[in-house]
Amino acid sequence: MERSKIVVLDFGSQYAHLIAKRLRMMGYYSEIALPSAPLSAFAQAKGIIMSGGPASVYEKDIPEFNSDILKLDIPVLGLCYGHQQMAMCYGGRVGKAAVGEFGIAQLELNEAGKNSPLFRGVQAVSDVTQVWMSHQDEILAPGGGFEVIGQTKDCRYAALQDLARKRFSLQCHCEVKDTPEGNKIFENFAVTICGMERNWDEDTVLNHIMESIRTQAGDRKVLLFLSGGVDSTVAFALLNRALGQDKVLGLHIDNGFMRKDESRRVAEAYKAHGFTNFITEDAGETFLAAVAGLTDPQKKRMAVGETFIKVRDAVVARLGLEQSGECGPGENWLLAQGTLYPDIIESGGTKNSHVIKTHHNRVEGIQKLIAQGLVIEPLRDLYKDEVRSIGKKIGLSDELVMRHPFPGPGLSINVLCSDGRMAEGDVADYEAAKKELAALDTGGIFCGECTASLRLSVLPVRSVGVQGDFRTYRFPAAAMFEKDDGEDSANGGLSQGFLHLPKKWDKLEALSSRVTNRCDKLNRCIIMLYRRPGLSDSDLALQEGYCDKRRLDQIRDADDIVLTALHRSGWYGRIFQHLTINLPYASSKEHCSIVLRPLCSEDVMTARFAWLDKDLLEGMVRDIAALPYVDAVFYDLTNKPPATFGWE
Repeated sequence: MERSKIVVLDFGSQYAHLIAKRLRMMGYYSEIALPSAPLSAFAQAKGIIMSGGPASVYEKDIPEFNSDILKLDIPVLGLCYGHQQMAMCYGGRVGKAAVGEFGIAQLELNEAGKNSPLFRGVQAVSDVTQVWMSHQDEILAPGGGFEVIGQTKDCRYAALQDLARKRFSLQCHCEVKDTPEGNKIFENFAVTICGMERNWDEDTVLNHIMESIRTQAGDRKVLLFLSGGVDSTVAFALLNRALGQDKVLGLHIDNGFMRKDESRRVAEAYKAHGFTNFITEDAGETFLAAVAGLTDPQKKRMAVGETFIKVRDAVVARLGLEQSGECGPGENWLLAQGTLYPDIIESGGTKNSHVIKTHHNRVEGIQKLIAQGLVIEPLRDLYKDEVRSIGKKIGLSDELVMRHPFPGPGLSINVLCSDGRMAEGDVADYEAAKKELAALDTGGIFCGECTASLRLSVLPVRSVGVQGDFRTYRFPAAAMFEKDDGEDSANGGLSQGFLHLPKKWDKLEALSSRVTNRCDKLNRCIIMLYRRPGLSDSDLALQEGYCDKRRLDQIRDADDIVLTALHRSGWYGRIFQHLTINLPYASSKEHCSIVLRPLCSEDVMTARFAWLDKDLLEGMVRDIAALPYVDAVFYDLTNKPPATFGWE
């Protein structure tokens, strides 16, 4: 059925699909289109939104854009890259920003902005509203006919409009929850500017998913990779509902990367809900062999993903599920996955997007099956919050749908690996990162707060990040606040290895943003909370360490301490996810450092590090410090962007 719609032009942004999702959740039907789409694609369009993207508009190899789209008598809103593309198309200039902005910024509205239909009803305090930025380029001169309606401290042309042509553009991302007034801005664009009426709801989405499952499956049965996480669980329930339990089989593979007692708990939860059509396969040794000796995060992810296919094929052959003689899906069986849209976009799964990290459900073996039409992914167009909402709607318990996300590769991607040496190129970047950090003005962020002294250093490990829709692979800055040994400290003092933690989380967030915005070689900022007594900075070094059972058991112990404390305190339900990271940075290869990574998010595309209660945090650190192999404990202070959730 033809519907009025808003078309989102996908220039490859990590957030492009999130724009369409926001609009649909608000009740306005929207579709994704390539920026090169013919004008016929806009037949029912009431408005157009140009997304962000990883490219620079002034470079040669940029997404193809059909500039005739801007000749249509349809309102257009440009965001980030779209903001810059619009400026270029109307004669403006774009170039490298003096200071990139990643994360929270304050948008100051001028008189024109306060009267703009785009900002009508926006709750600005002193004419300033919080927005979310992720850019390294900026508009240097607006296009003809545009007026400035807002700016940030580091971005003069952050908001522009041309009322006569109904053209609006913003450097910020309205589609993420960290732009609190983003929905209001979208509603103003959809209703006031475009004249849209509500024509989409959750029932429509659910009916569409169910019909798609039945159409694609036909007479075939479906085998689902069942990790036990929220996504695969909801996909499993939808498949059962659409096809019946006799046509669906869940395969839970214990890959040896599970949390402590995870597989047993998953099986118990499914049985309690009435699911009996699933089996468990213990394949820990197979997966450990697949990642043995690997240090590159991408190669490790791919090895895990391909091993899932290998184990799946072995199970299918052993059970005789394919009578055609093939192990793979086809004549009688399809493969199903609980893939979400963030998995696809971070794996470079749209035409103009860049690979941030290859998810296990997007490795080559899976891609071949997808190309053959042999994979069902009921949730592929959705985000985590939408999946949870649908799970509740079809009757799943909070125990199943409100669990913290736990990806298929499990703890394997939380164990950073190294052969104990930095490559020549890494050494050069490491030295450059140290120089950048040494020259950084911390802005007096902690001046007068306490008597603890601040020291900043660079850890000799890299982690993945996302900045300006590009994948980065850079070093973390480590902050340390030390009091004199003789001073009283609520957490025991340096003599016991516990370091000072400043009282104000907002000060730490400001420090983290300053480090990652101003230092090109750094994409994270962490704080050291504990160092084993008797060890100095020089005693901690990069060690040889791989993803083996010993290191996995280390992380299982530390992770269990954190999750137990979160459940007991009531904090588990207040954060989106906690990741425990094992670093090969210690006094010996038998020891490790642990990084705590609790996050608050709605849809995975953006996140802020959680501001845990200090007493709760100190208790966790004490218990982790008691583990005999832990030399240091850190806390990750980095939002997304510039860092991703995990370190690999």
